[in-house]
Amino acid sequence: MKAAIRTQYGFPDVLTVEEIQQPIPRENELLVKVYAATVNRTDCGILTGKPAVIRLFSGLLEPSDATTGTDFAGLVVAVGSQVTAYKAGDKIWGFNDAGLRSHAGYMVVPQNEAIEIIPEGITYEQAAASIEGAHYAYNFIKKVPLGGSRKVLLNGATGAIGSAALQMLKYYGAEVTAVGNTPNLNLLKSMGADRVIDYTAEDFTQDREQYDFVFDAVGKSTFGKCKSILKPGGVYISSELGPNGENPFLALWTPVTRGKQVRFPLPTDRKGSIGFIKKLLEEGKFRPVIDRRYPLEDIAEAFRYVLTGQKTGNVIIICNQDGERA
Repeated sequence: MKAAIRTQYGFPDVLTVEEIQQPIPRENELLVKVYAATVNRTDCGILTGKPAVIRLFSGLLEPSDATTGTDFAGLVVAVGSQVTAYKAGDKIWGFNDAGLRSHAGYMVVPQNEAIEIIPEGITYEQAAASIEGAHYAYNFIKKVPLGGSRKVLLNGATGAIGSAALQMLKYYGAEVTAVGNTPNLNLLKSMGADRVIDYTAEDFTQDREQYDFVFDAVGKSTFGKCKSILKPGGVYISSELGPNGENPFLALWTPVTRGKQVRFPLPTDRKGSIGFIKKLLEEGKFRPVIDRRYPLEDIAEAFRYVLTGQKTGNVIIICNQDGERA
């Protein structure tokens, strides 16, 4: 089978696509034919080894897994002797931000991993595009109370995290001001944004409105710059550590001051995330955004594009060509 391979941290040039032996499932594992995966921000961190904290999970000096990939959607083709929850022929999807070796034709995954049956009517590509960014978005919104028509400003609303967060916030009844670039303003409106701000023409931190919550899904702002647009007691959450790694420390300190606060989500509940996203898909309340598709052979180019920070929604890797298309 073909798989994306690298033996050191670095930029996309360290990746090659090679023929390797197909894995054999252990007694508690599933063998999955992978039809779709994404190249996402988590994958980029695992590829480059940056920020350095990611190496605590992916290998300190060199990658612990030669094959990249953190999410997948595919077909179960065999199961181990102790697998009871799934069977050959099941269409499943899943995610592990520590790595799943899913940029490959086939992969094995434990039955107790964060995996689910793909909902009826959802393709492999749509399923793969509905997990990594949505997982982080769900962990954002779990950190705050959203009842009572809360006002939220969402920066980076067109990325994988942002586009998922926008739809989840609307699901919970929030009033959302979404920040994006000129070509994607109509996309934001189609996903339910109540108001849009074009960051190429306007600095959202100078907005005259005040918000209960500011979510920065791309980590390009700071708490200091956003304090003026937060209501008293308002909450700032960023998907990044902050320019000087300050957000985890501010999350500990600002609640003590009883004023405007920083909260820093630790996205550990992968099973809870995928269960919630499955529910939204089944209810027709979530629509994944897909930017580009690349065959597995062009995965290095997919990484280069994602590393530009300019993608809209998700970038799909087609690992086998005989699957359904979105």
